[in-house]
Amino acid sequence: MTDKTSESRLVPASQDQRPSDLAVQARLRGLTPARVGLHRTGDSLATREILDFQLDHARARDAVHAALQPANLAASLRDLGWPVADFPVLALHSQAIDRRTYLQRPDLGRRLDEASASHLASFAPPNHAQSAYDLAIVVVDGLSALAVERHVSPLLTELASMLRNSWPSIHVAPFAIVEQGRVAVGDQVGMTLGASLVVVLIGERPGLSSPDSLGAYITWNPRPAITDAQRNCISNIRSEGLSYRDAAMRLVYYVRAAHRLAETGIALKDPNGDISQEVLDSPSEAVPGACS
Repeated sequence: MTDKTSESRLVPASQDQRPSDLAVQARLRGLTPARVGLHRTGDSLATREILDFQLDHARARDAVHAALQPANLAASLRDLGWPVADFPVLALHSQAIDRRTYLQRPDLGRRLDEASASHLASFAPPNHAQSAYDLAIVVVDGLSALAVERHVSPLLTELASMLRNSWPSIHVAPFAIVEQGRVAVGDQVGMTLGASLVVVLIGERPGLSSPDSLGAYITWNPRPAITDAQRNCISNIRSEGLSYRDAAMRLVYYVRAAHRLAETGIALKDPNGDISQEVLDSPSEAVPGACS
C-alpha cells in the first residue's frame, strides 16, 4: 500500500502546485536572494533555475579571480575629505606574487613583501611610537576585489562624516591599499604605522547570491600572532545587505568603544538595538587612550 506522502512525490510539481503555493513561493523569493521556492519540472529543477545557478556561480568565480585596480581606488580615497589634508595613500603588496599563489598559500597573504614593508616603514613614527595614530584604515582586496571597488568609497564617505561629528580630533593614519592580502596583513600595517587600532576593509568570500560582500575587521593594538578572538567583524556590507550608513555607525561604535576598553574581540560586545543616536549625538572630545 502506498501512503499519500509517497504518492505526492510521484506527481510532477507543475501539476501539484496550487496557486496559493506559488504565491507563497513568490513572496519568499521577494524577501531574499537565497534559493528558496525554486520552480521544478517533474523531479528536476526548471531549466531557468539551473541557468540562474550557473550564472551566479560564474559571477562568484569571476569575483575571486578579478584584479584590484589600486590606482583608481587610491584616487577615489584621496577625494573623500577626511580630517587630515593631503592624505597619502600607500600602495602595498603581500608576499603572494599573483592570484594563484594567493589562493594556494593563504600564509603569504598575511605579510607584506620586502619592497612594501620598506615603503611602509618610511611612514613609521619616530622611535616606533605605539600610539602615533588613533586609527589606521587598511583596504585589502581579499577574495573579492569587486566588493572593494564597489563599496569602500561610499562606506568611507559615511564614516568620515560621522567621525568628524563624533570625534573631530581623531588622528587617522595614511590609508593603505594591499593587493593579494588577507585580514592579518592589517596587523603589520597598523603596528608599523604606530596605530592603536586598525580597521581592515576586505572583500569577503563570494557567495552564489553575493559576489561583492565587503567585511570590516577591527583590531586593537595590532601586532603579530593576533587571533580572530581578538577582532570584531562587520560583515555583508553591500547594497543588498548592511547599508553603508549602518555599517559606518557600527564602525564608529567599535572605534570609540575599543579606545575606552583598550580591547577588541570577545571583550567588546556587539551593540544592541539602534545605535544611531549614541553615535551621532554624543561627540567625544576626549577618549581614553586617544592621541593628543
